[in-house]
Amino acid sequence: MSEPYRVLVARLYHESNRLNPESTGEARFLIQRGQNILRSPSGVLKGLTETLAAAGLMIEPIFSAGAPPSGLVDQDFYLSLREELLQAVRRVNPDAIGLELHGAMGTVDTPDAEGDLLQALRHLVGPLVPIGIGLDLHAHVTRRMLDNTDICIACKKNPHSDTVECGQRVAELLIQQLEGRLRPVTVSAFVPMTLPGAQETASGPLAEIHRVAREYAALHPNIQDISIFNAFRFVDDEEMGQVVTILSNGPDSDTPALAVDLAKRFWAERERFHDDFLTVDELFALIRNSPEKRPFVIADMGDRVLAGAPGDSTILLSAVLDHYPGLRGALTITDPAATARAAEAGLGATIRLPVGAGFTPGFKPKLITGRVEHISDGDFVLDGPFHEGEHSTMGRTVVLQVDDRIHVLLTSKPAYSHDPAAFTSQGIRLENLDFVVAKSGYHFTLNFAGRATPVHVNTPGIGYYRKGQFKYEKSCFWPEHVIPAPVIYARQHSVNAPPYR
Repeated sequence: MSEPYRVLVARLYHESNRLNPESTGEARFLIQRGQNILRSPSGVLKGLTETLAAAGLMIEPIFSAGAPPSGLVDQDFYLSLREELLQAVRRVNPDAIGLELHGAMGTVDTPDAEGDLLQALRHLVGPLVPIGIGLDLHAHVTRRMLDNTDICIACKKNPHSDTVECGQRVAELLIQQLEGRLRPVTVSAFVPMTLPGAQETASGPLAEIHRVAREYAALHPNIQDISIFNAFRFVDDEEMGQVVTILSNGPDSDTPALAVDLAKRFWAERERFHDDFLTVDELFALIRNSPEKRPFVIADMGDRVLAGAPGDSTILLSAVLDHYPGLRGALTITDPAATARAAEAGLGATIRLPVGAGFTPGFKPKLITGRVEHISDGDFVLDGPFHEGEHSTMGRTVVLQVDDRIHVLLTSKPAYSHDPAAFTSQGIRLENLDFVVAKSGYHFTLNFAGRATPVHVNTPGIGYYRKGQFKYEKSCFWPEHVIPAPVIYARQHSVNAPPYR
């Protein structure tokens, strides 16, 4: 009886916002190693490992390292993880490699960190060891990433309700390749522009493009996957833009034209990629005048931790305290110094202190008086479905009750507040509130479904694009830049197959 295939698996997950002035070091990452990463996996890693195990393959787990989106990753820390992974590959000598990556991780020196990692892996293992990766659809996909992987696919939905399915598909394709049933060839088409809005896949222009992609896949049985990457708005690199990839079993004469057709739809529909969000005053007027819809869960778009913002905005806190008496709510503010002062004051103490605005340029702190009602280490487990079961931490966390109606969660680290557990773990009952603020633009709608009415507010900050706010030196952002009609063509990426003619 032959030995089962051995597949090395790991997770290195971070979405890096270059506008966040704080670099992201090891202290921000939750790192698990060895068998620990298999005990309660989530997302792509869950689908990947469970599918491999069910097929009888031997899994060699190395590490899972992930942090909430934030500033560029510290270069030395990244290099240490890269070397750890390369050393593991040398030790294990795997038959295949399966990874969960975000696809938009950058360091202070390397904007395309995943491309750098995959190139190093390919150089080490050579062309005969399959490498498969599952990505976020907001990945910054580069030629270097595609040239050094056999399987490179994304989840298909935003909010990301299908990350487990993405991992399952990566595993299925790796198994087919190991068994000789798949000869993967990827064709990509690139649109050299980043678009400002309309990022949800259930409606608008993205829904239409994804529908056409599904139709193409159904009509061409040789197509194994079509992924549509919408990029991450806060990277600035030469290859920034919308990318369509089509993975086929061997070279396929139809896939280049199909990829180009899908990519051209972004250019044709570019004026529809915009958002219409409420102003702050419109938001609180809606909450005040719609008691039947309470509690609301508010997407603070400018200060989105899930887009790499620090989570230190006081915009909504100031508005509700100064202009909307009577409304009850809860929100998080990243402020390590204020957290320490409040914790030192102790439970039950009343303290007056400025909070927020410690990281984001242009923000102003808010002076508040509150009673310390909860102190914790800030650790919790996400309820899901996005990142369900994943451990998260806000660092030392203190809840202040301000004006007997607003719960301010002072956190030492940016909070994954797209999940109700960020609040319920601190003793806050959502049903007693009129609103809760999530530092998220999309995924909060999944995790708060059935518990609060979602609404988006157009707030300032580094988590949401506003024309003229950011400087792009290497990439083009429509409509901020004048972009001539691009020539969109297909490229073929294949580790083993001959080039398409």
